Parts: sequence; C-alpha cells; structure tokens
Amino acid sequence: MAFHWQSHVNVQHVGVDDMVLLSKLSDQAIVENLKKRLQANSIFVSFQLKKLKINSFQTYIGPVLISVNPFKQMPYFTEKEMDQYQGAAQYENPPHIYATADNMYRNMMIDNENQCVIISGESGAGKTVAAKFIMNYISRISGGGQKVQHVKDVILESNPLLEAFGNSATARNWNSSRFGKYVEIIFSRGGEPIGGKLSNFLLEKSRVVHQKQGDRNFHIFYQLLAGADKNLRSTLGIGELSYYNYLNQSGVYQAQNTDDAKEFKATLHAMSVIGISEEQQFDLFRLVSAVLHIGNITFVEDKNFAAVQSNEFLEFPAFLLGLSADAIREKLTTRRMEGKWGKQTEQIDMTLNVEQAVYTRDAWVKAIYSRMFDFLVKSVNSAMEIPARDSALSIGILDIYGFEIFDHNGFEQFCINFINEKLQQIFIELTLKAEQEEYIKEGVQWTPVDYFDNKIVCELIESKRPPGIMSLLDDTCAQNHGQSEGVDRQFLTTLSKAHAGHPHLQQGAECFLIKHYAGDVTYHIEGFCDTNRDVLYPDLIQLMQQSTNPFVRSLFPDQVNAGGAKRPTTFSTKIRSQANDLVVSLMKCTPHYVRCIKPNETKRAGDWDERRVLHQVQYLGLKENIRVRRAGFAYRRSFEKFLWRYAILTEQTWPSYKGPPQQGCEIICQSVNMDRGQYQMGKTKIFIKNPESLFLLEEVRERKYDGFARKIQKAGRQFNARKHHAKQKEEACDLMYGKKERRRFSLNRNFVGDYIGLEYKPALQALVGKRERVDFAHTANKYDRRFKISKVDLLVTSKHVTLIGREKVKKGPEKGKLVEVVKRQLELGKIASIGLSPYQDDFLILQVRDDYSSLLETSFKTEFCTAVRLVRQIDWEQEKMGTKLD
Repeated sequence: MAFHWQSHVNVQHVGVDDMVLLSKLSDQAIVENLKKRLQANSIFVSFQLKKLKINSFQTYIGPVLISVNPFKQMPYFTEKEMDQYQGAAQYENPPHIYATADNMYRNMMIDNENQCVIISGESGAGKTVAAKFIMNYISRISGGGQKVQHVKDVILESNPLLEAFGNSATARNWNSSRFGKYVEIIFSRGGEPIGGKLSNFLLEKSRVVHQKQGDRNFHIFYQLLAGADKNLRSTLGIGELSYYNYLNQSGVYQAQNTDDAKEFKATLHAMSVIGISEEQQFDLFRLVSAVLHIGNITFVEDKNFAAVQSNEFLEFPAFLLGLSADAIREKLTTRRMEGKWGKQTEQIDMTLNVEQAVYTRDAWVKAIYSRMFDFLVKSVNSAMEIPARDSALSIGILDIYGFEIFDHNGFEQFCINFINEKLQQIFIELTLKAEQEEYIKEGVQWTPVDYFDNKIVCELIESKRPPGIMSLLDDTCAQNHGQSEGVDRQFLTTLSKAHAGHPHLQQGAECFLIKHYAGDVTYHIEGFCDTNRDVLYPDLIQLMQQSTNPFVRSLFPDQVNAGGAKRPTTFSTKIRSQANDLVVSLMKCTPHYVRCIKPNETKRAGDWDERRVLHQVQYLGLKENIRVRRAGFAYRRSFEKFLWRYAILTEQTWPSYKGPPQQGCEIICQSVNMDRGQYQMGKTKIFIKNPESLFLLEEVRERKYDGFARKIQKAGRQFNARKHHAKQKEEACDLMYGKKERRRFSLNRNFVGDYIGLEYKPALQALVGKRERVDFAHTANKYDRRFKISKVDLLVTSKHVTLIGREKVKKGPEKGKLVEVVKRQLELGKIASIGLSPYQDDFLILQVRDDYSSLLETSFKTEFCTAVRLVRQIDWEQEKMGTKLD
C-alpha cells in the first residue's frame, strides 16, 4: 500500500502515526508499528506529535519524533513539503522532521523562548541527516536580506566542511560523525538568523592513526587524494591511497555512495563561503598531506633505542611543515624531561625506545589534526559571530555520537557513552520524572508510571564525592605522572575497591563492565590512562613553534613553562565539564526530541532486524514515555497565561476580568461546555487531559478572532473605498472640466465601482486574474462594425480592461446553456487613448496600439475613464472623436 505524502485527508494510513493511539501497548507492538510504516515508506512516527502543540502553544515538554533510517532517498524532502509544513498546525499533516523544525521556530517566535532539539540514537540511525534537514528547513522559512543570507549560507556550508574533517566511513555507517556538535542558530526578534555558535565535542583523534577493520580514516584524506588537481598533487607529494600507513590499515578505500572527488569540490566551496582564504586552504591541505607522510616514518631498534628507519621519509613532512628533518628526528626519538635535585631543576634528554617513539609520532599527528579541526570550528564561529546577543533568541541542534558497543571498547567509547547517558538523563528528567513530580506538586490526580532513572549510572561515572570512575582515573594519572606500565591495572584495582558491589558495575581481569541504559558494555582498560592524560609533550609544541610557516605556528600558541606548572587538565575532566555545560545550555531551552532507530546492520533498504529494533525500543524507553503521555495531561498552563490567551471566548472574561485567575479559567472551560473530567485545576496551573479539548478552545478562539478581523477588514475596506472614490471624483472633475457637457445629476454622484454585484458572481470572478483588483464593473453596450449592439460586462482591473459577454455552449451535456466568456482583454499599457465627444452622450472609443478600436456605450463613462486614468495617462482627442460621432 503506497504512502502518499500530502495531508491527513489524502493519506492511506498504515499502522498509526501517533503511537499514543496504539490499541495494545508493548515493546513488540511498537516494533511492529514501526515495521509496518517503514514498509509503506513512512519513516516518521510520533508521541502525540500532532497534538502536543497547537499554534503558539507548547506543552511542558517538546514533542517526540521517532525516525527510522530507510537507507535510501525518500521523496518527501522537497520544497513542496517545506511549503506544506510551514505554519501548519501539527495535527494537519503526518509526522515529519519539518513539522518538528517548524514547531521549534514558531514557538521561539511566539513564546519568546529558546528552543533546542536533541537528536539521539546509535551510530548509523540517521542523526546527522536529521540535523541537516532541520537546518535546511529553518534556513528556508526564515526571512532576511543579503547579510542574513550570508549567515544562512555559513550555517549550511559548515555541514560539508566539518563532515569532511570530522566524519568517517565505518563498518556500521558510511558517513559516521566522529565528533559531536551543538549548533546554536541565533535569531533577531523578527525571526531572522543573525549569527550562530558551534561547539564541538569528542573528536575521535585516534582514528587519524588507527582504524578498525572495515573503517576508513576521516573523509578529507580520501577527498584530497581523489580531488586534488595536478599542481596540488605535485606540490603536496600526493601518492596512492595504499602508499600511506595511516590509510592502508583496514584495506577499505572506497565508502558506499560516496564520490570523494565531488565531495572535495563541495569542501572547497564550503571553505570559500565560510571565509577561509585560498592561502589558508592551501596551508590546511599541506598539513593534511604532512599527517599522511608523517605516518610513513617508521622506527627500528638500535641498541635498545629507537632510530628512524629511513631518513628519506623525514624530508617531505619537514618541507610541508616548514621544519628541518634533523629537528623532527630529534623530537621523535628523544624527550626532554625535568628532574629535581634538592632545590635545583635540571633538564635531561631521554632517548626513547621504538614503542615510545611510535607513541610520540602518533601523539604529534593527533595534535596537528585536532588543532586543524579547532581552526575550522573557530573559522565557522567567526563567520557567524554577532556583536551582542542579550535580546536574541536561539534554536540549538545537538548532533552527537550515537551509543557505541563494539567487540573491543576503549576509553573513547567510555566517553561517548557517558555523553549519551547524560542526554538520556535529560530526557528522563523532562519527559518522565519532572512531569510526574509536577503533578504531585500541583495536587493533580493521576496514575503514576514506573521507569528506570539512570542518574545512578551518571553518578557512578562522574561523581566527585564519593569519587566516580573519572575521578579515580584522574587520581591514578596524577599519582603516576610520566609512567605508563602497570598504571591501567592500578586504576582497575582502585576502581574495584571503591565501587565493590555497585549494581551497575562489574570487574574483569583486564576490563570492567557498566550496565548502561542502552545495554551492558565491557571496557578494556589498556590505554585508559595514557589517553586520559591527553598530553602533548613540550618538545613537540616547541618544534611546531619553530616552523617557518606562520599558519603552522598559529596552531600552537601554547606557552611552555620550564618551571613546575600546575597539573594538566585530563581528557575526562574536559569532557565532564563540556557535558555539564551542554546540559546547562539544553535545560535553558524548550526541548524537542528526535529518537532515531537503525533497522538493520546491513545498511540496506528493506532489511529489518527485529531483535535489534526491539533492543533500541527498549533502551530508548519508548513504552514508558507513551504510558506517561496516556496517563498524564496533554497540556498545562499557568492560570494567568491560560486566561490571557482564552479570555476572549466569553463576555464574562472579555475585554477585562477582575476576579481570581483560577475562577476565570473555570468560566472559560464552562463557556465551551468542556467536560469536567477533561481538566483539573492545580495550585497554580490548569491541566487539560486530551488534545481534542485543547483543539476545541483553539477553534472557538480562532472563530472569535475571525469575527473581529472581519469587522476590522470591513471597516478598513469601507474607509479605503470612500477615500479612493473621493479621489476618483476629484480626478473626474479635473478630467472633464471644460471638455465635455455633463448632466447635472452626475456632477455630485458617488462612485460605486461595482455595479453588477461581482462578489456574488463566481463565474465572472474566475475570468479575472487572482491578483488583479477590480476598480470598475458595469454592463455596457458594445457596437460592432455594422453597429450591431451586444451586451458586455465592462471591467477595469489593475492590469486590464476586459469585455465579458455570453455565448451558448455548442457541445456536451451543457449544450445550449449561456456561459460567460472573455470577448476582449486589453492590457492597460496598450490603450493609446479613450475618445469621447464633447456632448451629452454615453459613447466612448477605446483606441488600442497595433489593433482595432472598440466602440462602447455606458452611462458611467466618467467613472470608467477615471478608473483607467489612475493607472494610465489618457489623451483626449475631442475634435477627432466628435467628428466621428456627429
């Protein structure tokens, strides 16, 4: 059964698009509904999405949209759908990502509140694509001039640029985001995007030097090698993909559905739009190439110490970085350490072994790449920066790593999953916990719903007192500064002692297991402490500061202190701080949710893994969320705000109400005959159970405003008509004075304009252009060349003079019926003159350039001429016309 993406009226429904309406609520029923809709090419489902928000109103939380990745292009993401969803109430159309985007934008404008959307799901579920659809939609519907358009262009072009440097093809997702980003689009009070801010998290630096089986490195490496022209390839020493150690580890060189050469052009275009100069672009590609060449530097053991295997591989990266090959060799094989002897500090050059040299090389490369990425983020922010934003509004879009569970999970997966736990905690706080707590606080009767609160898992990871996993890891790193061997095992021992018996933690010999909301994940401790230290040795910073290239030096502005500096900030401390800052930002906004589902691991359209989808449905807590929506109230508002919006519904509260706000709310509900079981009065708010009751209030309110609007429009039209006709009379006097004899009664006659009741004749209206204003309409006599008379309707519009006659239908079921037809339609610009005699007659001649003239007779010729003259200057040919008519 085909799914027609038009409107609820024209849609053949498969399953239910609002899962609150499921007849049987279970995880399996949710999975079955998602499957049915995906098979019918309907990838979106909601939890009361079309009912939670009506026009300017929002519920306590934003709506939840469920999106299933179809792994193919879908037909309903065009401008037609954008127009369909713009300004429409959500119940008017099927669930769609555009509905969520439109809802955010309208609520921001009407409620003057910042909005955000949290897009979550595992890797490959379609989060990045959803974020791009939201940004594209908001960019299109928000207005603005040239400056605003530049901001829009920067926001949109930041996607291909950051994807090139921050996304990668993995075994699970051919365009996987390997970093997290929070894009804040800043709007003026008029709704125009005037700036923005981009925050990035957790760039997977380790991917530069190592890729798992089935994965590629970051896209930019493959784009550069595929898309660089001959001169650039020669300058950067670009070779084949298989030549580079950082690209040939997995044997995967081509990503599915990806044209690297074409994407390279898109990256160059994005750089130009954002304002990265051609010189800076060239410097960036020098560094990208240098990273690849550095990866080919290998080491051999020489008397238990590391030595560069071939000095030949030092020359080209040295050229690209503006360094000497000898300096690179020295910094990769030795490390300057500080030692204290009493009160004195001495510097010692320590020779590295092969393992240490490889570690130093890779740490150097990761630092270069991450600082390049930071430069790009800074460039995007500079292009979107605004001087002040105190009174500005914003929409935030969070697109971050999905939850990851691999066969081998390390420190990076630990940090990624911690961020996802924090996001899940926000979801629980706002959709489950806070909602139920508010019912208790307001004294509202309802049925409680049990749910799992993952706060215990978040505290296990980030707590400071008692110390959580991150604090214990930082302490272990601090106590063993500069050591690598045995530190990871020491951390595991400390962890097992501190949290023995914790219900969500289990310890293994070389690993530990956390029971996350999304499933049990085993983390292998190897490399935990080294990765957490996230230290770039001072030697390498000093090396880069010696570069002859100013751009390279600008990426490493660090001050290297010889004296004892304070303890360096660890990676876990940074990510914990970033996560908490992100939570604070999100909690200041009205949140909306897009929960992305990955239907299979094959990445093929049509494949459906029942067990995998069921697992996602369970850990996302969809069933519990639906239960809360069913048991709770679809809408709540403070008495004052409710009264302010709906006071117009009854004369008892409009135009002014002096009584208690709660009593006023009761009066309003009773005025529309709302059932008492449909609403409850809390201590400070009114709660309405079903969305249909809210629809009723909105419809009555809309009818009230329509009535007032019609009265205002009518008064306005009358005023404008009187003003317009007064001007016409003045024009008529000037037009005819001393040129034509006029009857006494016509001198002070009011101009009516419409003498045939055009507004009651839809058949006639259909013959007039949609955007044409009719200034004159009257039935006139038309004379042909034999002076035969025929009746016509003479119309003057803002564009044409039209003659409409009547003819009998000659064929078909309506044969013999009189119908209106256009006899002649003249553009005002083609009328050369209107001829009148100087006598008391009703004749006039329309003279047309390059065409025949028309002889007409109308008793309202003065008004007709005046209506035409307001648009077209008329030449009077009294003597010539008089001779013809005499």
